[in-house]
Amino acid sequence: MRTNIDPFLYNSPHLDLHGYDRSGAVAELKLFIDDCIKMEDKKFIVVHGKGMGILKKATHEYLKTNKNVLEYKTNNYNDGETIVILK
Repeated sequence: MRTNIDPFLYNSPHLDLHGYDRSGAVAELKLFIDDCIKMEDKKFIVVHGKGMGILKKATHEYLKTNKNVLEYKTNNYNDGETIVILK
């Protein structure tokens, strides 16, 4: 079975949140989104890991409330990543 992988994701900026607590991860995510807006990057990847899902939940809760986020989804091929698309 052949899988389709978005080749543009490999050139997208990545934010790795391993080692952060919830509040630190959200603060870093805010700064990263601001930087992506300044650099006019519309798509980026947040690496939060699988673990117990604490960072994933905190990331998704923040992305839900951010007005600059058009959509976000968990990567189909890696549960430890979230793909974010900005407006």
